[in-house]
Amino acid sequence: MNKNTLRETPLLYPELFKSLESARWNMAKDVPWEIFDSSLLTEEQALTIKFNAITEWAALPATEMFMRDFRHDSDFAAFMSVWFYEEQKHALVLMEYLRRFRPELVPTEEELHAVRFEFDPAPPLETLMLHFCGEVRLTQWYRRAAEWHTEPVIKHIYALLSRDEARHGGAYLKFMRRAIERDGPAAQKAFSKIGVLMASSGRSGKPLHPTNLHVNQALFPKDTVQSRLPDPEWLEHWLDEQILFDRECENRVIGGILRNLSSLFDRKLENVTDLNRYRKQLAAEAA
Repeated sequence: MNKNTLRETPLLYPELFKSLESARWNMAKDVPWEIFDSSLLTEEQALTIKFNAITEWAALPATEMFMRDFRHDSDFAAFMSVWFYEEQKHALVLMEYLRRFRPELVPTEEELHAVRFEFDPAPPLETLMLHFCGEVRLTQWYRRAAEWHTEPVIKHIYALLSRDEARHGGAYLKFMRRAIERDGPAAQKAFSKIGVLMASSGRSGKPLHPTNLHVNQALFPKDTVQSRLPDPEWLEHWLDEQILFDRECENRVIGGILRNLSSLFDRKLENVTDLNRYRKQLAAEAA
């Protein structure tokens, strides 16, 4: 990397702060708590809200990982202040919903602290791509959750969360574009490698998201966020049996990843095979 590049490239944090601030919703004013209808919330639905609240709390160890592994990038580290705040607010609004309407399901401090554990260091560019894909996926998961729920307040909350995750994905994409400008083929190689992994969920047989991937070898097999929840199997059940995240939904995730990588790489990537072929091309050129 040219040392002058850091000085010549404008910081992304000020622009991202401004855009995310303008779109930010207020938990007291923008959530219609007053229209809650207890007859439209089942115990099954309420329990899924608890598990999603705990999962969102895992933004805490993710932020600690980012701050450690991105010490070289103060711009991105500054952006984490916004991302962390908004992700923790997601956990908070789901817990506030339970506190008001299902207080017996509010996560305990012990349950929340269980998902705070150290992630092993990983290549920063791959981590960046992994979390971009995670935001694309979570946007679609929460969109389906809003459709599945029948109680109007939680439907509204999940719609807010889905839009937040989409904005976060857009922010990560800006950092990815800047990484390509600075690091060229190294960034393209990292992004294509993780892109192939995250767009191949149909072959893996499980949902691919940062909270469901192994991140601490010493703690294996309890080294995923999901494995440390009160019910480690809840995610697959939520996706397959409750919100019905089917092949059509999955294709929207894959399509979002491929469209954005097509834009980043300035080449048309219509499917995972195209992306994998490009990954191999980059590896051959590097060799």
